Amino acid sequence: MTDALIDLRSDTVTRPGPQMRAAMAAAEVGDDVYGEDPTVRALEERVAALFGKEAAIFTPTGSMANVLAVRSVVGAGEEVLCDSSAHIARAELGAHAAYTGLTMRTWTGPRGGIDLPAIEALFAPDLGPFFVPTRAISVENTHNFGGGTVLPLGDLQALRSYADSVGAAVHMDGARIWNAHVATGTPLAEYGAVTDVLAVCLSKGLGAPVGSLMVGTRAAVDEARVWRKRMGGGMRQVGILAAAGIYALDHHVERLADDHANARLLAEACDVDPGTVDTNIVVVDVSDAAAVVAAARDAGVLVGAVGARTVRVVTHLDVSRDQAVAAASVLTKVLASTRPTTGGS
Repeated sequence: MTDALIDLRSDTVTRPGPQMRAAMAAAEVGDDVYGEDPTVRALEERVAALFGKEAAIFTPTGSMANVLAVRSVVGAGEEVLCDSSAHIARAELGAHAAYTGLTMRTWTGPRGGIDLPAIEALFAPDLGPFFVPTRAISVENTHNFGGGTVLPLGDLQALRSYADSVGAAVHMDGARIWNAHVATGTPLAEYGAVTDVLAVCLSKGLGAPVGSLMVGTRAAVDEARVWRKRMGGGMRQVGILAAAGIYALDHHVERLADDHANARLLAEACDVDPGTVDTNIVVVDVSDAAAVVAAARDAGVLVGAVGARTVRVVTHLDVSRDQAVAAASVLTKVLASTRPTTGGS
């Protein structure tokens, strides 16, 4: 990609700036497989404390963090329930089944939301060697394909109460939990309180080049270290990456509000109600996603197709307000030019 293009495909495209690179270069390091990298340990302890949990483990990817997290509460031949457009079901290439042998069933909530009656109807108790038992319920906050939706804390607390009543665990894919925290002011510990285990990402809105963490009990994290190594995720002097995560936590959390404001600007340009844009993702229904993506690129703006008739626009720290304004102008014209025309003979 050239600097002339405004890249709105994802918040994963950010590049570390000079200050973050300096923090990485100065990081104290050690062999993390031996548990001897002090910068990794500092990051893990900090993130665990933010969510009120006992421990955390640093992973190279969000998908790995999710696999480790879900695996800690769902065994082989058991099931997790999740929304039908959840990242763990749609965008992790079947990793959960491939690595751990679990199964999934899904509900479909508005914009990826929690549908408690549907969850209650799906839930399967342990009936012995006849049916697959439900061991966990997974939610995503914010919900990526739902359009960056923030799950209301009240809904999460109701789910927690229900899960407790039936003996199920709650997993949260919190890849963009920082966005939910900034958008609502909900303390991170409140999100931790409604979950048994969660995964959080540093390389999306926070702008680190690599890294996610699984957060949960110390026993679950200790077991996850074995599974991380088994999956090829044992890393050595990885403090240089953990330092980027620490820098991101220090400097890039509160500024997410700027991304949210830019997303609402772009939503208006795309004829999407800005009141439905909770955070930094705008999902736009179009007649031909590929045509919109191509036309936008030709005009200097990169957006992503997430379906045959759906385009996703994502703001992030590498897109300034001026660039958002420029992109809004481009997208207004592109969407107008790619709408199907109707007419009589």
